Amino acid sequence: MSTEAADMAAPGGTWRLDTDQGSMQPRSALDVLGDLNEKVTSGRVGEFQPVPLGFTPLDRAIGTGLRAGELLLIGGAQGTGKTTMALQMARNVASAGQANVLYLCFEHDEQYLLNRLIAMESALAHLPHKTGAIKIQDVRKEILGTWVAEGAVGPDITSNPRLRPSLDRIARYGQNLFLLRGSQTASTIDNIRRLVRQHRELSGERRLLVIVDYLQKVPQIPEPENETEKVTYVVNGLKDIALAEDVPMISIVAADKEGLKASRLRNFHLRGSSAINYEADVILILNEKYHIVAKVNIEFNPYQAQRFRDWVIVSVEKNRGGQDNVDLEFEKHFEFSCFDPSGRTVQEKLIEERLYND
Repeated sequence: MSTEAADMAAPGGTWRLDTDQGSMQPRSALDVLGDLNEKVTSGRVGEFQPVPLGFTPLDRAIGTGLRAGELLLIGGAQGTGKTTMALQMARNVASAGQANVLYLCFEHDEQYLLNRLIAMESALAHLPHKTGAIKIQDVRKEILGTWVAEGAVGPDITSNPRLRPSLDRIARYGQNLFLLRGSQTASTIDNIRRLVRQHRELSGERRLLVIVDYLQKVPQIPEPENETEKVTYVVNGLKDIALAEDVPMISIVAADKEGLKASRLRNFHLRGSSAINYEADVILILNEKYHIVAKVNIEFNPYQAQRFRDWVIVSVEKNRGGQDNVDLEFEKHFEFSCFDPSGRTVQEKLIEERLYND
């Protein structure tokens, strides 16, 4: 298009609307293209590079990782390992050094999450054998034992021979992983956005992955009349933070009552609002393998059925940037608060709700 035609097509002056609720400024495709070219020529391409989550087949399925502006949701029934997977993703990203991670948790405090990290590190270093790994319930015993052995004055947990290897590994990436206990008054969408902006001011071009555990716990003040309204507001807010602040975002989502009773949990069982399915770029649903493997796989082999109890199936139910309806499985080591990240594609036939009684 000629310059004259372009001038005729564009409004005169700067096209911008300023209101009490914020500003709106449309930008021409040529302006956006110019910014993109400037970023590429100056080498500022970090936002275009996916952040691998450290679960090999999952990263492959979603295009080698999660990108800035994308919202990934993790759903599942209680006990399927949602927090375990999210915390392990946080650990993987931080230890790889490609980005900082903010893990905002409404269910547990920072010290509890650290205890889980200690158990996780002790197992990941030795998989699949787990020789020398420390179970999550034993971490507290070891910490208390250090205090008893060394006395109340100046105990140092790094001197504990069972904890030391895990602590050394955490020390290598600990400065990249930030843990925060969620608050029902302070941890609002607006304040999460402010934290993300502060991170940019303090760290410059350093990328940030934000993980929220879990979505329905994020407060809206004043509290809306019903959960549907609140969840719509929260999921829209998390997606807006991801887009506006150029950060990848992960959030755990609770299942509704129907999902908890269903034979197989699906994305439409996530609690609160249909906006969950619209706003998310990637939705992962966790199910116990034993519960959703078709009967034909277990009725003639009881031993095989027992082995299925050791695995969780992660279904990629939505994947805006790639293939969906992908079923992956990961061996669970919940006594050490981790999964085996290698995983594999599910080979057995799985049940569908409508086929369950066939």
